Amino acid sequence: MARTINRLNPLKVKALDAPGLHADGNGLYLSVSKTGAKSWALVYRWRNKRVELGLGPARAVTLAQARERAQDAASLRAQDIDPRQHWRRVEQGAPTFGKVALELIESRDEGWKNTKHRQQWRNTLKTYAAPIWERPIDAVAVDDLVAILSPIWRTKPETASRVRGRIEAVLDAAKVRGLRTGENPAAWRGNLALLMPKPRKGPKKHHDAMAFEDVPAFVARLRKLPGTSSLALELLILTAARTSEILEARWEEFDLDRAIWIVPAERMKAGKEHRVPLSKPAVDLLNSLTRTGPLVFPGADPERPMSNMAMAMLLRRMKCLGVTVHGFRSSFRDWAGETTTYPREIAEQALAHQVGNEVERAYRRGDALEQRRALMAEWSSFLLQIS
Repeated sequence: MARTINRLNPLKVKALDAPGLHADGNGLYLSVSKTGAKSWALVYRWRNKRVELGLGPARAVTLAQARERAQDAASLRAQDIDPRQHWRRVEQGAPTFGKVALELIESRDEGWKNTKHRQQWRNTLKTYAAPIWERPIDAVAVDDLVAILSPIWRTKPETASRVRGRIEAVLDAAKVRGLRTGENPAAWRGNLALLMPKPRKGPKKHHDAMAFEDVPAFVARLRKLPGTSSLALELLILTAARTSEILEARWEEFDLDRAIWIVPAERMKAGKEHRVPLSKPAVDLLNSLTRTGPLVFPGADPERPMSNMAMAMLLRRMKCLGVTVHGFRSSFRDWAGETTTYPREIAEQALAHQVGNEVERAYRRGDALEQRRALMAEWSSFLLQIS
């Protein structure tokens, strides 16, 4: 049986002098001109059209180098990538996956609900997509995704799902911009679903919370500590707010005379404006702060919020192992449910949770501000042990 690949050898390349194309296999040909000049050519079909690419003169490109180039082309075609277009983009400085990823993150900047979300995108991609970060965007293939996801698919299923989805979004954006062609190698249905086991869904993980009975003693310790992060955490506990709501709080949102904080819709998880009644201790805390800019808790740069890790690191320094910042909302909810007679709906509204079905919410015009004000006053009294 005649060989279908590697038909040529260095001696044959040197001896061949008949004009025309002499096949080596895998689409590689030695092209001999009428004048005897020899060069390498790659011939393949793309979208039902014959394509012939020059790979350089035989005197400068060895047979082994030409075969390697032909194999690269075969791999690209297997991924539905046209070698001619791919190599042209590489020569012109095709953008890397990392560059396109960062550009996508920046383009979505105004759509993020908080800075933490944007940072999570950046961190997960830089960490888990590191193997393809510097790779040309149109060279990312299914094998790359399998290699990236396999180590965390079983051990960190939620992280793996986010990583896959974010890589898929980057590659979709690249396709829309004309930077790559073909199917998205990060797609799940009809693609990775055929190569990887079905994602495992475990029980919903709740944020670790401090028992509400222990929170007053914790707040007493907290109030003895210097620094802005301790004040931010105290306000978070007093108001049962989320981390992002505290860190991105702006002075313009507060009316301390009326003891109310209005968090705009764009900063709320549910996308709806939330009125927070401020207890006297919360007002006193805010009045004690020095205003250095628009943010209540700025970082080193007055125009940017304090790090989203500042309060978490404070908990570590206080040896509160296994307790999360978000968990103080659960502490509040447990206290309200077990020690007060306020309706469940009032406690849920204090946490800015949507209560009832869509019809019920449509008929509920108010937000029970005064009832929540009384609830938060009792919470503050419990925290500070005020009789």
